[in-house]
Amino acid sequence: MKRTGLAELPLHYGRCPRALFVKMKTLGKLICEFIIEEYGVNELLKRFSNPVFFQALGCVLGYDYHSSGLTTTVCAALKEALDPVEHGVALVGGKGRASVKAKDEIEDLCLTYGLSTYKIKYLMSMSGLTAKIDNSVLQDGYKLYHHVMVISEKGDWVVIQQGMNTLVKKARRYHWFSPAIRDPVEEPHSGIITQLRENVVLDLTSRNSRECRNSCIELVNENMRTLKKLVAEADRTLKGEKSIMGDNLPIPKFKFPSFLVMPKKINWDALMKAYELSVGSFRGLLEIKGMGASTIRALALTSALIFGCPLSWKDPAKFSFAHGGKDGVPFPLNYKTYNETIRFFENLLRNMEIDSGIREKKLRILKELSTLVQ
Repeated sequence: MKRTGLAELPLHYGRCPRALFVKMKTLGKLICEFIIEEYGVNELLKRFSNPVFFQALGCVLGYDYHSSGLTTTVCAALKEALDPVEHGVALVGGKGRASVKAKDEIEDLCLTYGLSTYKIKYLMSMSGLTAKIDNSVLQDGYKLYHHVMVISEKGDWVVIQQGMNTLVKKARRYHWFSPAIRDPVEEPHSGIITQLRENVVLDLTSRNSRECRNSCIELVNENMRTLKKLVAEADRTLKGEKSIMGDNLPIPKFKFPSFLVMPKKINWDALMKAYELSVGSFRGLLEIKGMGASTIRALALTSALIFGCPLSWKDPAKFSFAHGGKDGVPFPLNYKTYNETIRFFENLLRNMEIDSGIREKKLRILKELSTLVQ
């Protein structure tokens, strides 16, 4: 995964002003329509999967450039603005409780598109899997509270989800793009945007953790008595206590943050289920109900400390100012300029359908304008 940018995303509370939200819907719809008209739906998905483009889009729509609310509000505005029949693309899910409704919305949307039952099950599965991976496989101290899936009429998708770290009052956003994913459990992100890069992150999605993922599968296929003994031994090693298996076990040279210590509570029922099913892949392990962050972490730490499996501890994580920001940052919202921008795009789209000469002229103006702000 190539990291494409960093941005401040402090946790902000409160609501978006209704007047601004209405304009965000209008301008957001126009910008999306322009991209679809000029480049196609797949290009719109590709841009949504780029965290820097999405951040810039939020800034153009007038939201705070450094706010965690940019993610949730822009997604909410686009969810209302984009029509699956008219635009060939739509958003499902959202913040908090709305994220839980994603699977039901996926089914309804796929029926509208006329997609197959297989495709419906696949999209539901990926919705859950992407959330599980960013919550449990990539353990960076941020817990998801927002999950949106952008789905095209052909069944391609983007996931935009956000987690919060309440201790440091920051958020980070995770982007996925289906055409670019080779393996959903190995470096699947199109980008992760954050302000803070953590010193220690348990990243089982890294290609450097591949051996550790394989070792986790071997562990769950051990009988429970042996597995519990190995986990207990890893716990003693992690605490710096004398090992009963020898003195040459690898001990980390850094201090683990609190969210990465050996968990006290491990879902042994889920591990027993994995053993009974003879799970043969890491993805299959993740799909077992109850296989959460603490249980995955216990397996990963045991694999690293007992068997010496390589494990990545590296954190895998530009702005546009057009109309100001909701809280007056970097400057107060200018609704007059906002309305002129909306009218420009409305006229541009309308004239593009009527006169190709006007279309080329205005496209040339847009491209010339873009060179001034690079």
